[in-house]
Parts: sequence; C-alpha cells; structure tokens
Amino acid sequence: MASFKPTKIQVYPKLGEKVTQDTLYWKNYKAPVQIKEFGAVTNIDVSPEAPHNFAVTAFTRIHIYGAFSQEPVKTYTRFKDTAYCGRFRSDGQLLVAGCEDSVVRLFDVNGRVALRMFKGHTKAVHVTDFTSDRYQILTGSDDYTCRLWDMPNTTELSTYQEHTDYIRCGVTSKLNRDLFITGSYDHTLKVFDARMDKSVMTMDHGHPVESLLLYPSEGLLVSAGGRYVKIWDLLKGGQPLVSLKNHHKTVTCLCLSSNGQRLLSGSLDRHVKVYSTTNYKVVHNFDYAASILSLALAPDDESIVVGMTNGILSMKHRKNPEESKEISGQQRRRPSYRVFVKGKNYVPKQDDYLVSKPVKQHLAKYDKQLKKFNVSQALDRALETWIRFRKPEVTVAVIKELDRRGTLKNALAGRDEQGLSQLLNFLIGNLVDSRFAPVLVTAAEMILDIYQSVIGQSPVVDRQLIRLQDLIEREIDYQQELLEVLGMLDTMFASSLPRKQVPCSAVSRSNGLVQGEARPQLPAT
Repeated sequence: MASFKPTKIQVYPKLGEKVTQDTLYWKNYKAPVQIKEFGAVTNIDVSPEAPHNFAVTAFTRIHIYGAFSQEPVKTYTRFKDTAYCGRFRSDGQLLVAGCEDSVVRLFDVNGRVALRMFKGHTKAVHVTDFTSDRYQILTGSDDYTCRLWDMPNTTELSTYQEHTDYIRCGVTSKLNRDLFITGSYDHTLKVFDARMDKSVMTMDHGHPVESLLLYPSEGLLVSAGGRYVKIWDLLKGGQPLVSLKNHHKTVTCLCLSSNGQRLLSGSLDRHVKVYSTTNYKVVHNFDYAASILSLALAPDDESIVVGMTNGILSMKHRKNPEESKEISGQQRRRPSYRVFVKGKNYVPKQDDYLVSKPVKQHLAKYDKQLKKFNVSQALDRALETWIRFRKPEVTVAVIKELDRRGTLKNALAGRDEQGLSQLLNFLIGNLVDSRFAPVLVTAAEMILDIYQSVIGQSPVVDRQLIRLQDLIEREIDYQQELLEVLGMLDTMFASSLPRKQVPCSAVSRSNGLVQGEARPQLPAT
C-alpha cells in the first residue's frame, strides 16, 4: 500500500520584501534592552568623548548610562521640578540642563552637586547647549526669550526676545561660537549672531517647531514640527530645499548617522524613519511600543537609544561580526537538537551492515483529515485563524488539492453561516492576489453555485457577497485598463524598432517576375 503524500505547499515569492544594504545595516542590531525610567524620556544626549555615555533626561532626574550598562553609572537629582535637555560639553566633562523652575544648572560629570546656577528666565527652560568655545551657554525658555550666559562669571551676556511663543528647541554652531539657531511654537526658526542685537535670518516652518539639527558642514538645517521634516539651505538665505511628510503624527526628534549619509526622525506615531540624505527617501523604518520623544545614535551607529512617553528607554546594540555570521549561517536551535543530529554524518565502512529505520511521518492537521478522507474537516483546519491570515498559501494549497481530488464541492457544501462567512472573508482578502487567483476563482464559482438558493436569508453573508462582487468588478476594470496600457506600450515599442527590409534581389516587386524573364505576349485579336 502506498504511503500518504502530504499536501505540497507551493512557495510563492514574498510581496513587498526588498532587501537592500540599508535593510541589512539597520536590522543588524540585537534585541532591545528596555529600562523603565521615572517619567517620560524627553532628551537623550551622547558624550562626544569615550566611553560615549548617554545622558537621559526623564522627570526630575538625569541618568548617565554607560554604552552597555543597564544601571545608571551616575544620577543627578538636584532638581526641584521636571528637568529638561541635559547636554554634554564637547569635551564630555560638563553637563548643562534646564528645569521647570526656570533655573539652569551646570554639573561636573564626576560630581553630583551643581557647579553653577544661572537665574534670569521667568518660566521653564527647555533648551540648553554649549557654544563651540566651551565657555558660554545658550538657553531657550517658555518666557519667549533665548539668552547667552558666561560660564565662569555666571552672568548673562545677551537676551533676545523675538519669538512670540514657547522656545522648545535650539542648536549652536560648532564652527562659529557666535552663531546659534532657535525654533519656537510660533512656527519660526531664527538664526542669531551674538555680535548683532537681533536675528540675522528667519524661516517659517509652518507648524510648531519641535527639533532642530545642523549638518556637520552647517550649510543645511533640518527642522521638525507637525508631521513635517524640512531641510533649509542656510547658504542661500534660508531657502527651503525639501519637505518630508512620512509620519502620521507630530515629529519630535531628529538625529544624524555617524557618516552623515542617513537622517533619522522619531515621531508620536511610534516610528523612527531613516532617510537617505541624497534623495531623502525612506530607506528603513523602526517600530516601537509607544510614542517617541527622544532619539540618539552612538558613534559609528553602535547603539540606537530611544526614549518614549511611557518612561521606557530602549537601547539597541549592534551585533558583533561573529554573532552576525553565526546567526545568518545557522538558525538558533533548541539544545535537544544535538540529540536528533547525532550520528547523522557517520559514514559506514565497507563491511558494515546498515540497518535502516523507518522515519515517522509527521502530518499537519489538515493532512491528517485528508488521509481519513474527511474533506470538510480538512478545509476547516486550513481555514483556522492563524493559517488563514499568516500563511494563506497553505489554505490555497489545500483547496487546490481538494479540487484535484474532485471533492472540493463536497468540502464547500453544508456549511452554516459562520463557516460560510469565514470562506467569503478569505476570498475577499486573497481573490485578487495574482498568486492565488487561478485556484480561488474556481472555489468562488462553486460557492455561488452551491449557496445561490440561500441568498437573502443572512444579512452577514449578503454583505460579504456584495463586497465580493464590488471587488471583482474593480479588479476587472483594473485588468481592462492594464490591457489598454499594454496595447499602447506594444504599439510604442513596435514603432520604435528599426524596420528591416526583406531582400528581393531575384524577384521584381511590381510583377513577381524573375529578372531577365520575358513577359508573355498576348495573342493579337
């Protein structure tokens, strides 16, 4: 008796999966390490000096994390209210932060007590940064002012009050100590020169500005606000270059990769988008569990650190080359796998007698039912929720096998409202898929033949049949349009090809006579 042959599942090409160098690069990270903070993580800054620690600002604390530590190596808690925008100086020795109580505090990374306290703002300070000479501090506040402070003397050098709403982001030039840029909820970006008493350039973002980023060359400025990320050319007087709208909710943070070739943006829609800086198209996407407020990249893109509204700090570390090779070459298996492969590679000697052991055949649930000739139950197993949505090719393969056996009509018949509804849902979701259409069209015709007498008895089934009809009509229209376009393309290609003349050296085209042959003379009348 011949053994039962399991249903052959055809392997289809996966739709929409395009593996690029960016996909391989940005997917080469380990599983994220998640740390619970005391409140929403509003800012993350990476120390420019080794060992490149992270300063994480959350609620009333600033935690300093090592590159691979899950516990903070240092904590600053000398804040009376919510802390904002903890940032390192370019030498990594000092840290500055604003606060809801309007006081700006300066810390030594090796100490815990504030070295300096700058008082002058009247509302919360959300923006702090060091100038390139390391001796001045820029601050921006909800009192609509931005100020420059002298660190050694704790004195205010200049105040600018040109914005008409909260100042929530700002950045200083790393090439010129006198230049800095601020962004406000009044939709504007302003470029200031400390040698002037007013701004030297103003740009309108069109939405409340949440984040700013300067390219290393400082010729281009990136602003984020609303659903838009915009790039401005500062060398052309703030001319807008590109406007990106790839997020569904407000963009809250920006970051640049270590080589400057990729731009990253985080949003309240729980996504981090990676853009190419040559054509500003999305080349990769990260998904997170909650809305994103802050984002940072370690040098050489060794780590991606993301802060979320639910207080979770997510850290992804890049895999080592050895780990990448091991995982790509061999999938992780359970420890018991060694038991099953033991002796598989053993080669018998010439005088050995080989005893073959029959291998037990493990069948899927639908194959077990097919083996028992329970065709209706086999189709039920193939229509289970997980298979129906995750592996529709399995369901299609079972329908194809039933049709080959000539029992598909029996399997489709005799179903109640729920069973018929499952079948129609599967058809609606997969009928127009070119991979499955040849099999499912036959099944759809059989269903209509079997259940045409019960149409009108169930409102649920009636609605699904109407949806199926609309779907088929739309697909027919699409196919007709595609055939028309295909005919136009064929005509264009045919007209663009060079015409080849057929050589007719021996035959005259006018009368078909061979050259040199005399014409026959008509008899005289």
